[in-house]
Amino acid sequence: MIRTTTTSNTIMGTAYRDDQIPKTDIPLVADMSSNFLGQEYAYSKFAVIYAGAQKNLAPAGLTVLVIRKDLLVKHDDLPGLFDFATEAKKESALNTPPVFQVYVAGLALKWLKEKSSVAGIEAINQEKSKLLYDCLAESKNFESKVDPDSRSIMNVPFVSGDPDLDAEFVKEATTHQLLNLKGHRLFGGMRASIYNAMPLEGVQALCDFIKDFDAKH
Repeated sequence: MIRTTTTSNTIMGTAYRDDQIPKTDIPLVADMSSNFLGQEYAYSKFAVIYAGAQKNLAPAGLTVLVIRKDLLVKHDDLPGLFDFATEAKKESALNTPPVFQVYVAGLALKWLKEKSSVAGIEAINQEKSKLLYDCLAESKNFESKVDPDSRSIMNVPFVSGDPDLDAEFVKEATTHQLLNLKGHRLFGGMRASIYNAMPLEGVQALCDFIKDFDAKH
């Protein structure tokens, strides 16, 4: 028996802080795809961590798996590709790995080290997200509906409550090179993804546009 969790929900814009990770007596498995290497967690709290690399580490096609050694047990009823013990024995090269993605991941990790590793980039991510959340709090048209104690620092959804105004915002934002702001189809509104590679200047540009848009509407 295991318990599963997702540390950051890209659709709803919610996330766990490290001190909010569920406590459990059974193995805790976490999907960290959305905020892996974007904020610090005590890995000792997890039995297994799964993370697609496409958000903060490398192009899509690479997956990172962190697993407790005592769970590396051979399962003869599983294909080798899905058997973690077999993958570990072959040093993650049971099959030819996605070499380009691995190469880019290496470059990203060197860049991250220059930013004082995860602690350093988390401080930057906190600054970026605070800038945007504060901007939304001051906006006359838009707001974040996520509880402040549960807000993601990677994905920031926001809405006006008027689908037509949201659509106009997305359209005008695109002409200002503020791209892919349309919210998830299940949530609507807008969603700003501000992963590690997004600089503070990019978030500031979005905030400036929100203020200009408010002034005109």
